[in-house]
Amino acid sequence: MSLEDRAEELASDLGADKAEVRSALENLVSYSVPLDEAVQSVRRKYGDDGGGPADPTEADIADVTPDGGNVTVTGTVLSSGKRSIYIDGDLRVIREGELADSTGKIIFTDWADAELSPGDTVTLGNAGVREFMGRTQLNINESTTVAFREETPEIPYEVGGATELRDLRAGDGAITVEVRVIEAETREVSAREGEQKEILSGVVSDGSTRLPFTDWEPDDHAAMAEDASVRIENAHVKEFRGVPQVTLGEYTTVEPLDREIAPGDEAPRMSVGEAVSSGGVFDVELVGSVLDVREGSGLIQRCPECGRIVQKGQCRSHGAVDGVDDLRTKAILDDGTGTATVVLDDELTSEVYGGTLEDALEDARDAMDQEVVAERIRERIVGEEFRVRGDLSVDDYGANVDATEFERVDDDPSERARDLLAEVGG
Repeated sequence: MSLEDRAEELASDLGADKAEVRSALENLVSYSVPLDEAVQSVRRKYGDDGGGPADPTEADIADVTPDGGNVTVTGTVLSSGKRSIYIDGDLRVIREGELADSTGKIIFTDWADAELSPGDTVTLGNAGVREFMGRTQLNINESTTVAFREETPEIPYEVGGATELRDLRAGDGAITVEVRVIEAETREVSAREGEQKEILSGVVSDGSTRLPFTDWEPDDHAAMAEDASVRIENAHVKEFRGVPQVTLGEYTTVEPLDREIAPGDEAPRMSVGEAVSSGGVFDVELVGSVLDVREGSGLIQRCPECGRIVQKGQCRSHGAVDGVDDLRTKAILDDGTGTATVVLDDELTSEVYGGTLEDALEDARDAMDQEVVAERIRERIVGEEFRVRGDLSVDDYGANVDATEFERVDDDPSERARDLLAEVGG
């Protein structure tokens, strides 16, 4: 049943003006309140529960799930910050952050400007619950009551939103991190209505891990310069190809630090299965054996416009083009826990091939078959064990690693196994 039909039915039941009821419903729905919950809220507003569900009972944060409907929770605000978002083409300012009690913590979005601040202890009555980026999220809307408490219960979390990069998850808001800017470059992207917007993107590290970042307001954040150590407040975390991405907006602040953050040079080592099950990892180290070299390796051609692979002289985006010669390797890596396709760029492919692009082109001409390049790569790496470092992403077709390092493992596997067992055993 449409909102219009529900408004007409509800107005008839309540004996109220249909336009007023429809306006109330539309307002609640615009705050992401499900229509059924909006109907019950309007009923309560007019003093009629309509036989609907009773007011939500109070729950511990650890017990809140999207399947349980609206809830009443009491907790301490760990973080809270503003962010601008577009809804149906309209720009709105919301607040988001994290709420905690002694049993756990939960992210929230405040659509009703409840003015929650870090350290506040509040009871949220009839708060909405939904799944957001794979997580449970509280929604504070016009049907939610907000009662501030004087007492401050003990919670096993720090107030303020400060965290390490390795603990960030997609959906986090109002975060604070102290990082070193490892890479930073300015580029133009298509913004709303086709307008070109200049943004800053790159990589940050705090020693715990590295993550990509995007700054949508670089003119306001001059401190975000390569090799700078900075404190970023009120950023949020998006997800790109399964990897958390630190996102800076107009309400984010960036201040230079008076000390240097040691970025750390090592990537965390994971099993392939662990990395794949995580959904995506930025800058990870894997060790495994190469089972095969996939089709599309060796000599390839790329579109001169977009860099995509050209097949039979055709680019998917630009049609018939004169392709640019390049080298690439797609190797299947297996460590017994899972498999991933490791993609080597032209430089890494040249290393495993043992020659330059010009050498590969000459070899292909001599053999009158460009497949000789892929076959030579296959002979050199299949059956061998390699250490791979790069960014792992997961999609419907499996796991892929865009490699930055690809090195043959020369140490004794039995010795490595003993070291691992000793480490696990303490």
